[in-house]
Amino acid sequence: MARVYNFSPGPSTLPETVLKRAAGELFEYGPHGQSVMEMSHRSKEYDEIHERCLSLLRETMNIPDNYKVLFIQGGASMQFSMIPQNLLSVSGKADYVVSGQFSLKAYQEAAKFGKVNLAATSKDVNFSRIPKLDKSNFMPDSDYVHICQNNTIFGTRFTELPDTGNVPLISDMSSCILSEPVDVSKFGLIYAGTQKNMAPAGLCVVIIRDDLLEREPQPVLDTMLKYKTYADSNSLYNTAPTYNIYMLALVLEWIRDEIGGLEKMQIRNQAKADKLYDCIDTVPLYKPTAQKEYRSMMNVTFVTGNPELDKKFCAEARAAGLYNLAGHRDVGGMRASIYNAMPPEGVDALVAFMKDFADKN
Repeated sequence: MARVYNFSPGPSTLPETVLKRAAGELFEYGPHGQSVMEMSHRSKEYDEIHERCLSLLRETMNIPDNYKVLFIQGGASMQFSMIPQNLLSVSGKADYVVSGQFSLKAYQEAAKFGKVNLAATSKDVNFSRIPKLDKSNFMPDSDYVHICQNNTIFGTRFTELPDTGNVPLISDMSSCILSEPVDVSKFGLIYAGTQKNMAPAGLCVVIIRDDLLEREPQPVLDTMLKYKTYADSNSLYNTAPTYNIYMLALVLEWIRDEIGGLEKMQIRNQAKADKLYDCIDTVPLYKPTAQKEYRSMMNVTFVTGNPELDKKFCAEARAAGLYNLAGHRDVGGMRASIYNAMPPEGVDALVAFMKDFADKN
């Protein structure tokens, strides 16, 4: 069977060249007589992969020297509780902007560990936009402000960052990291599950400013939930998710060598999104679900207005080799996740199908 175009919100499609290289190295990595999956995380062979991945990520994102990069298991969802347990230690207060389901879950988890202020939410419009924000939304003595920068389910994104003054800004970038250049210095902490734009599922990347590592974590906090445990051990306190880190290194090399860096990645991604949104805006059958000002470059959500026709669309799309286009139950309709590794040809195929489907229906 030929490879399909996989529009899944995650785990998502990976670059074909990365998959082919990984397949070629699966049985034996280099001259080492073993697979990466078999290597000891304490071995010199694996250490080279680990350090290469860290260096590539720092280079790709231009991460300043006063930030640590941590590799943590548990996905982005574990960060919903790790963040407050590590950082709610000065005033015991935090601000959360709830712009979708994942930021809502993060808010609910944080509320277990301190005074958490719902700074703003767009739940009243089913998260079809990002809430309007200014400094008055935030507590001046907050330990941090948390946002989810791109909302996978609802197809929205922050087009500008909130002004939090001296309060550290924390961003869940799970579905937009590496899609465009980011000024890391504007954040106290960035975290991202890798299964959308970085690597297979099972790893979370945390980028944290050094001063935040000095905060006293919650009392009796488990060793494996402390950021300093990872920072002090170079993320090798226990057995790291070695194969995921290896795959992340391959993806970072693909961005550097084949795409040409994040500036060119942004151009490529914006062109894909523009083409798809143009079809939605010009073909009368389709209606976008996210307000235009806040449309995501990664997750494109739309409906026909007829749930049965939406189901027919997804079924016929799958038969045409366009997989995983069903929208989340909270939105309905369709969702095309066009992450970094989705080739422009995949978007072209989807647009052609959409126009043909509209003509017939």
